Amino acid sequence: MAELVQWLPTERAATADDGLRERLGDELADVLLYLLRLADVAGIDLGTAALDKLARNEARFRVATFRSVAPERG
Repeated sequence: MAELVQWLPTERAATADDGLRERLGDELADVLLYLLRLADVAGIDLGTAALDKLARNEARFRVATFRSVAPERG
């Protein structure tokens, strides 16, 4: 999927022509369907998992500390 837009400037990817948008939409739909199926098989509620992850990230990376700064890896 990334090969469809990885070498395009951001502006070009954001304003892709209909053909590229359709192909990208197809690829994104494939990823979404695979993700939903995997979550179903694993018994994971994706909505809850996403909200929990956002809460953990908010606790780890406080806006006052990390605004406009990439956190160090490690």
